Amino acid sequence: MKKWLYLISVGSMLAVFLFFYLTHLKEAEIRDKLRAEETAQQLKIEADRKADIEAKARADAEKRAADRAAEEKKKEADKLAKWEAEGQKIRDDTDGYNAKADEYSKQISNLEVELNALRTNKEKLNREAFEILKDVESAKIEKRTAELEIQRMTDMIAKRAADSSLTRPPVVVEPKS
Repeated sequence: MKKWLYLISVGSMLAVFLFFYLTHLKEAEIRDKLRAEETAQQLKIEADRKADIEAKARADAEKRAADRAAEEKKKEADKLAKWEAEGQKIRDDTDGYNAKADEYSKQISNLEVELNALRTNKEKLNREAFEILKDVESAKIEKRTAELEIQRMTDMIAKRAADSSLTRPPVVVEPKS
């Protein structure tokens, strides 16, 4: 009997356990389903929220990338425009300076021609002045020579006249009284 008692008590406990276990198993399944639904719903909400955040972040990143690209494009365009403006300014300055250099070279050539003409004229005038001075000196020499010749002739004539009997007064003989 004791064996049966153990069997009955263990069997009854097993029956009570199975009763509670099966009721609890159904409740646990329902709770697990509810918990799984809640978890799925929370995961869906979280996923939607993450998707919204990612979409906003992606849109914001795209907007920033577009802004950055536009800003870089603008900077590059400004840089290129500035480069072109500086290049054009340099070309204009170079053309202006080349034009001035051409003008100055023309002035230089004109002034060199004028300088050569003036030098030639100066040499001509110097030669003329030298010729005139030469003529003046020759005339002075001829004048001196002529004066000396006149003086020599005068002396010669005076000497001949002095030596000549015609130029001497006749000797007056005074009577002897």
